Amino acid sequence: MVLDTSVIGKSTGAYKVRVERGPVSFFAAALKDDNPIYRDETAAEAAGFEAIPAPPTFSFAMQHMGRFAEEQPSDPTGGSNPMHAVMGDLYAKGGLVLHGEEEFQYHRPIVVGDVLVGEGKIVDLYEKDSDRATMTFIVMETVWRDEATNEPVVTEKFNLIHRLSK
Repeated sequence: MVLDTSVIGKSTGAYKVRVERGPVSFFAAALKDDNPIYRDETAAEAAGFEAIPAPPTFSFAMQHMGRFAEEQPSDPTGGSNPMHAVMGDLYAKGGLVLHGEEEFQYHRPIVVGDVLVGEGKIVDLYEKDSDRATMTFIVMETVWRDEATNEPVVTEKFNLIHRLSK
């Protein structure tokens, strides 16, 4: 199959989140991390943080706990997310869609009180063939920036994989 790589570089959406203490504590508990820095300001400050930090990988879930509709930026996709279109077309052919590799590059810790603005984009689209299947990879990246300073806080990269048996 010939892939339409014209989607590379296109936005997958823009978001604004508020990092709040309750969701951070809940996320740490879900990870079974009982470190007090995720619950207690005094412990966080004693460990060198300016506020309660978010556990690693929190940025991937924070949209589900700190995003409020009335605060969202304009949709840069124009209502048509190219990642959904690519994966929808592939899924319609059958096969499986899997969440593949994830990578997080922290520029500074995420802490309670942060207001972060992120924009995602497609950074790669490619296929790998084997004797039994064709796998299509769509790689997306979201850069989360501090709303006040526009400085990057964390860059997430992850891929979705469509596996179609031959």
